[in-house]
Amino acid sequence: MFLPKIHSPDDLKKISEKNLPALCDEIRKKIIGTVAKNGGHLASNLGVVELTIALHRVFDSPKDAIIFDVSHQCYTHKLLTGRYEKFGTLRKESGISGFTKKNESEHDFFDNGHASTSISQGLGLLEAWSLTGQSDRKVVVVIGDGALTGGLAFEGLSHAGQLSKNLIIVLNDNQMSISPNTGSISRYLSSLSMTRFYQKFRYTVDNFVEKIPNSKNHIGKIIFRLKRGLKGLVIRENLFVDLGLEYVGPLDGHDIRQLEETFRRVRKIPKPVVVHIMTKKGKGYSPAENEPSIFHGVGPFQISNGVMEKFDATSFTEAFSRKMIEIGEKEPLVAGITAAMAKGTGLDSFSRRFPERFYDVGIAEEHAVTFASGLATGGMIPVVAIYSTFIQRSIDQIIHDVCIPKLHCIFVLDRSGAVPGDGETHQGVFDIALLRCVPNIELLSPVSQNDLSLCLDYALTAKNPVALRYPKTACPSELPSFSRKIEKGRGILVKADEFAPNLSVQFDTDGENAGSFKKVLYVTTGGLFSEVLKAARVNLSSGIYTDIYSLRFLKPLDEKYFSALAKNYDKIIFVEDGVARGGISEYLQNVLLSEGITNTTSKAFPDTFLPHGTREEILDAAGLSFENIAVGKDDL
Repeated sequence: MFLPKIHSPDDLKKISEKNLPALCDEIRKKIIGTVAKNGGHLASNLGVVELTIALHRVFDSPKDAIIFDVSHQCYTHKLLTGRYEKFGTLRKESGISGFTKKNESEHDFFDNGHASTSISQGLGLLEAWSLTGQSDRKVVVVIGDGALTGGLAFEGLSHAGQLSKNLIIVLNDNQMSISPNTGSISRYLSSLSMTRFYQKFRYTVDNFVEKIPNSKNHIGKIIFRLKRGLKGLVIRENLFVDLGLEYVGPLDGHDIRQLEETFRRVRKIPKPVVVHIMTKKGKGYSPAENEPSIFHGVGPFQISNGVMEKFDATSFTEAFSRKMIEIGEKEPLVAGITAAMAKGTGLDSFSRRFPERFYDVGIAEEHAVTFASGLATGGMIPVVAIYSTFIQRSIDQIIHDVCIPKLHCIFVLDRSGAVPGDGETHQGVFDIALLRCVPNIELLSPVSQNDLSLCLDYALTAKNPVALRYPKTACPSELPSFSRKIEKGRGILVKADEFAPNLSVQFDTDGENAGSFKKVLYVTTGGLFSEVLKAARVNLSSGIYTDIYSLRFLKPLDEKYFSALAKNYDKIIFVEDGVARGGISEYLQNVLLSEGITNTTSKAFPDTFLPHGTREEILDAAGLSFENIAVGKDDL
């Protein structure tokens, strides 16, 4: 075996070229075996094995920087940079991250996790090295064709052409982001396959010119003009060239020899260059090759057949997916919009049933929101489904393009709250604080499948922006209260005798002994109801009467109703799957304080970024597990 002996890229460079295919097989087996146990990003990592090897054999990391956009394809990079022994801890609590992390290795230059950032990062790093006398260092960014649909990537390309420094941009073209790429960018990249003749001619000329004395003077200028003229004949409308970048490719992204030869050449080009390579997502594992979207980000699965673990109950994503089909059948004005995550959000079923009313805009959340504002202005009812962590990109568009004109747009924020596995960049804990302060928008937090259905029906009848948030979990078992008619600004009061009749029978809440025991009210967002329910049952078994108030509305709030309700309890405990600062709990505590009610406690995510782990581990570390939520008599 070669892989256990590689502790740095220097060790990789000692391996003979004939042994590299065997090394590739080892790496793929290690990645497949680890992701099958831990979950993670599989298809994208299997597609860049040869590319990563070639980069580390040609460039000198960490003297040279290799930056992975999103960095969900960095597993081979980690295996080649001293993390083989720890690779089994991938995405586990206190283990290595599924993304690049500066505190893990000197070979990781950025903490990445969101798309389209690498070109701007790399260009800034390269310019800093130039200004500080380190111009002998190289910067390579690896960006997928999916990430190229993000506007930030084009801003970086434009600036790279302006600065004209030797930034090397490796465009990994596999026709995929999370879902298959759509739109003109994907079609455009496909059209660039006609340039092989030009590249062969160019390298021949370059090698000839380099041997001519003083070739960088007058004759060099003539040769440069000749090449540009030929390029105009061979390459039609090359965007990269028009922006001032050199273009090489497309190349076979699984041919290590060709990749190494190309990288050795482009590192000498004194201007930014795009190296366009073609790879196969999921390469080497047939289930991932056949279904790359499914194997983009996965939970544990069986290696033999690719079968994955599933929720025993309906997940919130599945509930939303089914409801959208129902809505689409009844309401012809409803349109679905997502940003390269049709399957992840559950809109893929809607897209198949109503293709003329479905829009996947690529990794362009800002455009998704502003596009929705145009649809709404034209009389449609857009439903924009985006993960909570990615809606952060489009807060300005929500404010400026939707909320100021008070347009009827519906935002559905999947994966709110604690998100397992992916760490700091993917936690959905900021949406409450970000959106509650925006005028004209309503924010709802459904607690179950039935409640989600009711909340979506309500959102359809609203005349203003509405956002719904829910977690990446299974829906809890239905209780009768969850189907209670929606009253604007009010939540769902779930009494103890509804969720724990056998435990609550010991309490005579209406009789002459009603005041002989302490009464606790949990006030919670829907995403933590299951944890709160367990805690409430623990309280009841300990002789502490407990009811639960699920905040169906996070904005607007019927504050008078809530204050009157709170006065019936000895203790109010807020439990929120959002950040404590600026959250709903902090606000409602102040509401009660103004009424003279001080017997409150708040539990929410602390003022820190949350690392990766299971949902249970993340909640426990934040003090939000049911054990931490439950109270003892000494706490009252």
